[in-house]
Amino acid sequence: MTGASRFTLVNGREADQVPLTDRGLAYGDGLFETLRVVAGTAPLLGLHLQRLQRGCQALRLPLPHDLADELSSAARRLGDGVLKLIFTRGSGQRGYAIPQHSEPNRIISAAPLPAYPEAHAAEGIRLYACSTRLAQQPLLAGIKHLNRLEQVLARSEWEGREFAEGLVCDQQGRPIECTMSNLFFYADGAWITPELTQCGVQGVMRDWLIAALQEQGEPAQVRQVSYPELLAADEVMCCNSLFGVWPVVRLADRQWPVGVRTRQMQTSAKQAYS
Repeated sequence: MTGASRFTLVNGREADQVPLTDRGLAYGDGLFETLRVVAGTAPLLGLHLQRLQRGCQALRLPLPHDLADELSSAARRLGDGVLKLIFTRGSGQRGYAIPQHSEPNRIISAAPLPAYPEAHAAEGIRLYACSTRLAQQPLLAGIKHLNRLEQVLARSEWEGREFAEGLVCDQQGRPIECTMSNLFFYADGAWITPELTQCGVQGVMRDWLIAALQEQGEPAQVRQVSYPELLAADEVMCCNSLFGVWPVVRLADRQWPVGVRTRQMQTSAKQAYS
């Protein structure tokens, strides 16, 4: 399905700017979601809205009741590609205090799906071991707030195409996630993914795969994990809502095969968009 490949809506209207007083610009006071669109629909829209709702509760932001309709309309217009929603508190006075009266801003931008190399999914990727550590703040853990400076710093640690992703740990050196995706590994007969109660982003593809494993009677373990435990795993993969699942075949000197269980997870991820 084809449609308009690029457009931007601000509060439902064609526009390309917001006021300089917007608190999303000044303080990162807001949230965002990145939705894959296939044939005029956003298949994981429900999961995105659930995460957005959690974020709004954490930041005390009012969520518009008609946002799902607005995103669905934008998806139909786009056809195939990516929608990015930025939802800010809107303009306010100087200072950190939350304004008593403010009008949130909704920015929806459309773009083509990134051209990820097919080899990433077919042959697997190498992970860069990032030195940047995630700050632990349970009030913000799991949600996709606008302050992504930790991810910016982590991703800036390498250049070139040798590494497709980077592993990011918490202050204690425990694996949490990758710079733009969530982490899973298979060990002792079970899939394991790090818990995100102190830091990290709760990805919608992560949620989808956890639910799929539960339906299959093989629930994933969600818990704290150690770096040595990750290195001792049988299979490793990362996932997000745009590329699905990428097998991880190397981290530093440790190598893994692209195993049958990872292939099964790739199939589950593809079903999300079928």
